[in-house]
Amino acid sequence: MRACKTLIQSQSCPFPSLPKLTPYRFFTPKPLSLPLTTITTRLYITPAPLPFDFDDDDASSSSCSPAPTDAVERLLANPDDVSNLMKMERRKGNSPSLNGAESRWFPYLDRFKCKESGVYLSSGEVLEALGPYVREERKERIRRTVKNRSYSVCLVVEGLSDYGNVSAAFRCAEALGVQSVHVVTCDSSKRYRANRCVGVGAEKWLDIELWDTVNDCFQVLKSRGYRIATTHLGMDTVSIYDMDWSIPTAIVVGNENRGISDAALELSDVHCSIPMRGMVDSFNVSVASGILMHHAVCDRTSRLGCHGDLTSEEGQILVAEFSLRHSKTAISIVNEYVKRKATLPIPKL
Repeated sequence: MRACKTLIQSQSCPFPSLPKLTPYRFFTPKPLSLPLTTITTRLYITPAPLPFDFDDDDASSSSCSPAPTDAVERLLANPDDVSNLMKMERRKGNSPSLNGAESRWFPYLDRFKCKESGVYLSSGEVLEALGPYVREERKERIRRTVKNRSYSVCLVVEGLSDYGNVSAAFRCAEALGVQSVHVVTCDSSKRYRANRCVGVGAEKWLDIELWDTVNDCFQVLKSRGYRIATTHLGMDTVSIYDMDWSIPTAIVVGNENRGISDAALELSDVHCSIPMRGMVDSFNVSVASGILMHHAVCDRTSRLGCHGDLTSEEGQILVAEFSLRHSKTAISIVNEYVKRKATLPIPKL
């Protein structure tokens, strides 16, 4: 009762003009004659925690943590990690997919294999499993990103010795919608130790393929329908502004000091160059990569109306791929989805 008196007489009470009450041993408080509109009730409900910690990895990918080794350097040093980065099942052959009268390369099949159960899921089932755990803003961002993605232009970096340049080239590719990148024999013995966080996690959203030789890389790319365009400073070069970039093209950039190797020049289909207007005759390799890809995207947009050219089916597959890469717990969520689905009764016909 004493606590009740203290509560009524407190100055922190939100109701205005409370009458001063004389404390009695026993009393019945008078009802307050206040308009109903002045009393607001708020009900706070704490949502139940999700069964998995499916948080966005943006913070970790965009921040520069003082890791002892660069993320791209670690990734490229372990081919298994590169393979595990891609989740949906990839096509076995290298022939381009047929889209009407146009032949164009797309690497994924519409299925994902759950390693725990061996069950295959379509891209639609993957999105159904992960949908409740991804914020709507994140879903929209993934769909918007996929809409601007293309495999018609890819990037090949040959023999780079600075992983900072590789990271910067990856970042340019991801930002411009170039989904496929290839790395040929990085010279890790001469790499620099600066620029550890240049890529800001761009490698997470790219399809990366590693090659031991230029011959192996170019042979596969040509079988997929790509024209090989190497950057070169010689006399027999074509300006990038005179090229038709609506043709599927692999852009090849070379070592920081030596440039493109003789083997790459011999096997390429066209030698191209960026016109220089100053006293120096070349750009930094990561800058050159950005200029080349940016012009390719602009030229494709001018000729075709847009850079992104995935079909609706291919777009859904890539959305599922990005959703699986979205968080480390995505695979666990899909496995739980398969288990729940297996326990559901089959309806009788």
